[in-house]
Amino acid sequence: MSSMPVAPPPPNRYQPVPRAVLRSPVGLAKAVSILLAVVVVTDMFAVWADYQSLDMVNRLISDFDSVTGQEIDSVDMRYRLAGIVQSAALIATGVVFLVWFHRARVNAEVFAPEYHAKKRGWTIWGWICPVVNLWFPRRIALDTWNASADENQRGAKLLNWWWALWLMTEFIGWAAGRQYARATTPEEIQRALGSVLVTDALDIVAAILAILFVRRLTQMQHEKALRGPSAPPFVPNLPAL
Repeated sequence: MSSMPVAPPPPNRYQPVPRAVLRSPVGLAKAVSILLAVVVVTDMFAVWADYQSLDMVNRLISDFDSVTGQEIDSVDMRYRLAGIVQSAALIATGVVFLVWFHRARVNAEVFAPEYHAKKRGWTIWGWICPVVNLWFPRRIALDTWNASADENQRGAKLLNWWWALWLMTEFIGWAAGRQYARATTPEEIQRALGSVLVTDALDIVAAILAILFVRRLTQMQHEKALRGPSAPPFVPNLPAL
């Protein structure tokens, strides 16, 4: 009696994750740092434009005739220009930052492949998807930090401060934008401009902390790569999420 032919196994529907390859993040980190410095400059220009606009509105409230139409047009033009250059700087910085962030995450997988709670794709989608973008990027950044750190580099206060300022800037900026869009009276515009000024000032601090975070994590990965595979990753005793 002849044996029945054995059917071949079904094709694998899921492709394996590409093997993590260590690549230097130094060049990308320098580019991100430069672009973040540009963000700081544009934010400083925006703070100045916000102050000029707020001062003009204050004078309109106290003495309407003290402000000329030409001055209103000039201040409004600076305010709009500040928004344009801010947006351009943030978009360019965001693109390069995501490339660096993904590379740092893959490098951390080389150092400690078993330690990461989120898949690589979340290094991009984690910033885009609503709701999860409030904590997924920080979770990935923290795993990357800890996988890249040695025992003498415990703790991630710099990361936590940067993320807290980033969230604060986003929330206040969203509220300030809605407040400004709904403002109809000089007093409402005055309060909205005050909120916008606070947002731009906070963004300066957040951008500076982001520069420090990028440089520190890059330095840790660079030093660890130079030492070779003998240096074990620092794995802190963290509660499960």
